[in-house]
Amino acid sequence: QVQLVESGGDLVQPGGSLRLSCVASGFTFSTYAMRWYRQAPGKEREWVANIGATGTYTTYADSVKGRFTISRDNAKNTVHLQMNSLKPDDTAVYYCNAVWRTQYWGQGTQVTVSS
Repeated sequence: QVQLVESGGDLVQPGGSLRLSCVASGFTFSTYAMRWYRQAPGKEREWVANIGATGTYTTYADSVKGRFTISRDNAKNTVHLQMNSLKPDDTAVYYCNAVWRTQYWGQGTQVTVSS
């Protein structure tokens, strides 16, 4: 059974940091590119960051470039999203996504940035 389980979402003040994690199971994690998406209330889901299967290639949305860092540990079937200098506009449900010949989605974790 394929599973992507996100964790780490929380309420944080503007300027703060959070680290999201996504643990994968049920498929060959090391062959999949991994992505983070987010969806704010009333908005469409948007892509945030991507990391290649080996971890050597990363790309970011302009809105998070320089503040967020995606990383992965293939030995632990885990992908992380380190989020620094958080802004209220970063408030959203964050989803983990695995892509290769097919794609899988996690259930999401809520990030709220507010004072």
